[in-house]
Amino acid sequence: MHLAYPAVLAALLFCVGLYGVLARRNAILVLMSVELMLNAVNLNLVAFDVWLRDALHAGQALTLFTIAIAAAEIGIGLAIVLMVYRNRGSSDVDRLRDTRETPTDADEKAEATA
Repeated sequence: MHLAYPAVLAALLFCVGLYGVLARRNAILVLMSVELMLNAVNLNLVAFDVWLRDALHAGQALTLFTIAIAAAEIGIGLAIVLMVYRNRGSSDVDRLRDTRETPTDADEKAEATA
């Protein structure tokens, strides 16, 4: 098999993931797009490892590290998204740009009396 087939597939996967990161507003879909981009990188690593016939299989080893990092990233990212959704009621990325808490009326009155 030629190297061009997995390379083109990886490029297409990466482009779809990049479009998902840039165009989506839902934070969970952005995380899924990042995972798609990481999987495209993994496909390239394995394809070039097979093509170069590396005796140490460095591409496959790096792929395992990338999968482990991606699992940790999706776990922490999903926990953050769920916490933000629970507190704010939306996981819209455009609405989450300002992450500071807005003062309530009770907080403003307490500051005024102090």
